[in-house]
Amino acid sequence: MARFLRFMFALAALPFAYALALVFVDAFRLMPLSGSGFLPPGALWLSAGFMLFLVLWVFMPAPVRLYVLGHELTHALWGLAFGAKPSNLKVGLKGGSVMLTKSNVWITLAPYFFPFWTAVVGLVALVVRCFVTPLPCPGAWLFAVGFSWCFHVCFTLRSLLQVQPDAQEYGYFFSYVFIWILNVVGVIAWIVCTSEVTWRAIGHSLVARTSSAYLAVAHCGVWLYESVRSLSVLQG
Repeated sequence: MARFLRFMFALAALPFAYALALVFVDAFRLMPLSGSGFLPPGALWLSAGFMLFLVLWVFMPAPVRLYVLGHELTHALWGLAFGAKPSNLKVGLKGGSVMLTKSNVWITLAPYFFPFWTAVVGLVALVVRCFVTPLPCPGAWLFAVGFSWCFHVCFTLRSLLQVQPDAQEYGYFFSYVFIWILNVVGVIAWIVCTSEVTWRAIGHSLVARTSSAYLAVAHCGVWLYESVRSLSVLQG
């Protein structure tokens, strides 16, 4: 029963997931251009870091052990946040594990929507900022954010294309929709935090895009109902 309810919830959330993708596009459109006509410097640093890791991903061996370490530490971190006690952390080239005294959907799927190493970069930047203000070399920090975010995206996609027990536990359809939504929300949040795009503008876009998506679904439902009804009348 729980699996069926999760499936229905994910199905109902599909228009919202689509609307979020459009909000992400809107966020880029709302970013003020620099004098040269390109993206703002912050966005350029983020993009440069992202693209560099993408190139390394294609031409260099994947840092699997580093990913597995971050994956299991993310389970442990979110477990602690929900009151679980982690223990017996294991990391290897073929996978890893961590024992937790409790689990839920947030703990199980956390590594697929929470970019652990990006969070580490952000945390280190906050610590440095406590002692040095303003933060030195802001472009380098944004570059590191983009680099580590691409690390998260590449490994997440590779993991989800394989048989994944974490996704199986809550159903693939629900897990993929859940992971997609939280990843897009995270990217939008980074855009707001590193540019002049405001939360108010994102909020307006979200309301408009979400309303349009669900209205389109409603119109399709009405059209489908009328089509079926007209066919049944003809048959009668």
